[in-house]
Amino acid sequence: MSAIPKGPDPAQDAALTLAAQSGDVSALALLLKQHAPGMRAVALSVLGPGPDVDDVMQEAALVALRRIVDVRDPQAVGPWLHMVVRNCCRTLLRASRRVETMTAVPLPASGATPEQVLQSHALRDWVWEAVEALSPTLRLPLVLRYFSTEVTSYQQIAEACAVPVSTVRSRLHQARGALAQALTATADSAHDDVARRTEASWQEARETLAAAERGEFGKVVKDRYSPEVALLAGGRRIGGAGLMLAGMDGDLAAGVRQRPLHVVAGRSLVVWEMELVNPPDDPDHCPPGVAWIMSLNAGRFDRVSLYHAARLQKAPAEA
Repeated sequence: MSAIPKGPDPAQDAALTLAAQSGDVSALALLLKQHAPGMRAVALSVLGPGPDVDDVMQEAALVALRRIVDVRDPQAVGPWLHMVVRNCCRTLLRASRRVETMTAVPLPASGATPEQVLQSHALRDWVWEAVEALSPTLRLPLVLRYFSTEVTSYQQIAEACAVPVSTVRSRLHQARGALAQALTATADSAHDDVARRTEASWQEARETLAAAERGEFGKVVKDRYSPEVALLAGGRRIGGAGLMLAGMDGDLAAGVRQRPLHVVAGRSLVVWEMELVNPPDDPDHCPPGVAWIMSLNAGRFDRVSLYHAARLQKAPAEA
């Protein structure tokens, strides 16, 4: 009788998990490879055979990459990976029923966002180097999906990118596959300091809004934006620098203020998520928030796409 093959060794799992949490790229890759059969079995048990299984496996790998630091018992990383797959399956099933999705894995008790978790360990710079290797078409939906906080559902990404939801799903599928290849290709490369770049972008967002309130937004646009900058809404060009200045001045004159809530900063793509604070006498002047989705070319912003958060629906008044 042939011996029954054993599953991954808990002691080896623990060693690989600890190494991955310290930023060892090869350890994480080996961990995912060893547990891939079990993870796929979970996906098949929930979804059945079909292309969605491959999507879930890719999604689970990205979640594991972001959240490996959350594993408290390194020897139990196998059940944790199975949980990740199961949650990704449930998210996919909810999305197919046109229900807004939540984060695939519950956030830790500290309330840290996925972006903050990513910033907290050594893998972050490697991940961003791989993200930068993607084409702009694939990079934007992937960054919104995994690193923004307010533009994460398929429907929201579709609106921000001005494409159908089916196109978002297709591009995310391609992006996850391309990212896996890019991660392998950039594992031994020198990586930028993402934490430093993100902090600099936070500072720039604050300084931009402060300058606007001082009446100096025009100087900021001249210094940091391309002379041919395109302002977009719904994927359509609606103007350039002149409209940006007029829009900012109009909001400020109406008493609207912006407050940075979240920043995603890549070399070629930056997202500033802002809260819009309306004046007390006109609380519905603007939607509750806006995302500035900006592409960089030669160190200057050359495209600014504005995505406004949906207004909360008011309950109908009683008769």
